[in-house]
Amino acid sequence: MKRLLPLLALVLLAMALFTPQTCHAQAVLRVGDTVEVRVGGVPTEEITACSGVQVIDDAGNLNIPYIGKIKVVGSDCAQAQQSIESKLVSEKIYTNPTITVTVQAVTRFVNVSGEVKAPGRVQYTADMTVMSAIAAASGFSDFADQKHVKLVRAGKVQVLNTTKFTRDPAQDIKVLPGDQLVVPQSSGFPSIFN
Repeated sequence: MKRLLPLLALVLLAMALFTPQTCHAQAVLRVGDTVEVRVGGVPTEEITACSGVQVIDDAGNLNIPYIGKIKVVGSDCAQAQQSIESKLVSEKIYTNPTITVTVQAVTRFVNVSGEVKAPGRVQYTADMTVMSAIAAASGFSDFADQKHVKLVRAGKVQVLNTTKFTRDPAQDIKVLPGDQLVVPQSSGFPSIFN
């Protein structure tokens, strides 16, 4: 029995460390996101009626059974969960519901185009930065202008000198879902021709 206690403690620690996160703090909900809403702490027959996968509508709402539309766009998953729980309690639908909102990972991408080895969409992660997104696109091509990389976010363009990020990784900017990185072609020849 004494040998099992350390093993049990190790298993519990591993479960705590590797339990998947329902939503990253950076993941702000957007119109068109596909989310799964799960309800707990309610009668068993109500769980299926209230749980399911939905798409956030054009007005930024989810349609929750018994309470109707609730605005979630602009909030993160934890805030959305709290809003839904509060509404269910205040409307006296349930006394102690537990809501879990999970963003479907396949709906979150960063687009990387231009002078990278594998241009295209890369799957967003909460810790993704400009350089890690470019690395996910197999890195810069030999013709890349690393001093004029464009970050396009919500229609606004920011020109970045990514060589500074290589020297000081703390300056590397976090990207958000839907961002676009455009790596232009250098105006000079690559160093192998000089």
